[in-house]
Amino acid sequence: MAQRILHESPNLTISFSYLDDWLYLDWHGNLDDDKAMAGALKLLELLPQERCAKVLNDNTRVTGLWADAAKWGSDVFFPQLYAVGCRYFSWVHSPERYSQLSAELAVQQTAAGITFMAFNDLSMAAAWLRSM
Repeated sequence: MAQRILHESPNLTISFSYLDDWLYLDWHGNLDDDKAMAGALKLLELLPQERCAKVLNDNTRVTGLWADAAKWGSDVFFPQLYAVGCRYFSWVHSPERYSQLSAELAVQQTAAGITFMAFNDLSMAAAWLRSM
């Protein structure tokens, strides 16, 4: 994969895919509200720099409950993400139920204008995003 790593932290690696023209977020480990919000703010910084409209958000290696960050995401973060150019957001759920619930809470309550799709499989999530 032709990717350039833009950010690395203990819970998140963000890279730009030249082939697909999207940001790939690889979350890993046990997330809490602070870690989830810090990663989201980093995405807000990087997306306009790369001038892309698509995000592939991979939670397959995430555990933990981050419900407060999810609420903040729907109310504050996603409208800001739309404002900096995001139009398509493909979300790969964690197999861990608490993390799934947090992700569902973040997406179902936002009216930010971003087209969201959720998947349980990374290849399906990538295929959908490529079709946009």
